[in-house]
Amino acid sequence: MSETASPRPRAPSDGDPPPERTAPVEIIVVALGAVALGVVMRFVTRSPLWLDEALSVNIARLPLGDIPAALRHDGHPPLYYFLLHGWMQAFGTTDLAVRALSGLLAVLSLPVAWLVGRRRGGPLLGWLFVGVLALSPFALRYATETRMYSLLVVLILMGYLVLDDVVRRGRGGLGRLVALALISGVLMLTHYWSIWLLGAVGLVLVWRWRRGPLEARAAAFRAAVAVAAGGALFLPWVPSFLYQAAHTGTPWAGSQRPTYVVAATLRDFGGGDFRDAELVGGLLLILVLLGLFGRAVNARHIDLDLRTRSPFRAEATVVALTWGIGVAVILATNSAYASRYASVFFPLVVLVAAGGITCFVSRPARVGVFAGFLTLCLLGTYWNVTYPRTQGRVAAQKINDAASSGDVVLFCPDQLGPAFSRSLRTDVDRLVYPTLGSPDRVDWVDYAARNRAADPAAISAEVVRRAGNHRIFLIWQADYRTFEGQCEAVFNVLGAARPGSVTLVASGGKSYFEPASVTMFPPRS
Repeated sequence: MSETASPRPRAPSDGDPPPERTAPVEIIVVALGAVALGVVMRFVTRSPLWLDEALSVNIARLPLGDIPAALRHDGHPPLYYFLLHGWMQAFGTTDLAVRALSGLLAVLSLPVAWLVGRRRGGPLLGWLFVGVLALSPFALRYATETRMYSLLVVLILMGYLVLDDVVRRGRGGLGRLVALALISGVLMLTHYWSIWLLGAVGLVLVWRWRRGPLEARAAAFRAAVAVAAGGALFLPWVPSFLYQAAHTGTPWAGSQRPTYVVAATLRDFGGGDFRDAELVGGLLLILVLLGLFGRAVNARHIDLDLRTRSPFRAEATVVALTWGIGVAVILATNSAYASRYASVFFPLVVLVAAGGITCFVSRPARVGVFAGFLTLCLLGTYWNVTYPRTQGRVAAQKINDAASSGDVVLFCPDQLGPAFSRSLRTDVDRLVYPTLGSPDRVDWVDYAARNRAADPAAISAEVVRRAGNHRIFLIWQADYRTFEGQCEAVFNVLGAARPGSVTLVASGGKSYFEPASVTMFPPRS
């Protein structure tokens, strides 16, 4: 996470210019404007919670002692859920309240990012880094989502500062080593991809210990030991981790090629389904390449140095190793990848991209590139905070208006249950396909095998029996993985048993990240 160089200050090497002692006022003004906009936009999302967010809330609202057992059936480590539990105890469970935790953590990441940038490249890099992070569509998405990814960014930036103190600045006292171990352990208890990140950091530190300058080896060794010692915090969770690895996995998607992993991540860094996301992600990649290979010759000329620029070699190496280890695990276990996992190295990518902007030594060019890139990012952030993530509230309102006490609501598949039931009236009987259990959570244990063994006809017949003389409302969406054709079969069986169905809500398709249809089947005649 940090350049593992000599513990004593030293002059820039390999022809890299020294960090600029001041930042142009234009850069500061643009960065402050980006921060102001970014802070506001971290709290303005009005979309209802979608599946993952609703699952987070429903698990975190359990008694603290029950959360670890619930997570064995979910597939994540516990720290964020404990934090969210305490947060909800203080501020409630409304959409705004539960998302505010991520928003607050994302705001906290901005001053820490400024410190990281200033430490790495002076005030100029500090302002560039904080400006890009403030308006990054990827950062904004997860700053407005009730998940652990904003917490990851804060922890990684804090770990960067501590590791830099130990390795590069020669401040490897016991306090900082303990802090480094604690942050490492907390990262592993926040998201499992942190294990690959810490493994990458450990490999870089070991290489510096074995091959680096003599005066830097002891610091690298101490840092590597501290990172490894952080694993002690994770040890009590290992049995749950192994159980999850054997039984939960990623049944919602299949394994992907490494090329897809790279392309999907760049696209999400640029804004996800935002129509210009590929452009923003491509420009981010260009800035990263400039940060790693670019060297300004004069105001009109930037050379590409294949040796890379020394300030960002370690960061780029950690990103590449983390990605490589993660992809290797995906291929070995035939599991899926979601670009949100890239949160574990996203801050390092943004830091190197900010370094790319420093390659433009002309003040007008530098300000123009910075402001232009932020403008494109702003479009992506606006799209992300206004795009409706689920059709759940629309569906629930239609059912609430049409239903009577005792009616049955069936969710097919069960993944629609957590978000779509959040606004649903409580006097209806709520069931999920195929277990006919509660819609509050999804049991991911042996998920694919259970779903493929389900009998749509038998399950639908049981729903009809339970409904008696009441209406049946089917909330459904085709094409969920491991449910191929089953929800359509349920629809057909219910239609045969209860003729005269009415479509209350048509699936919103691409208008929603999580769409679904609602069909009402009349009472038994």
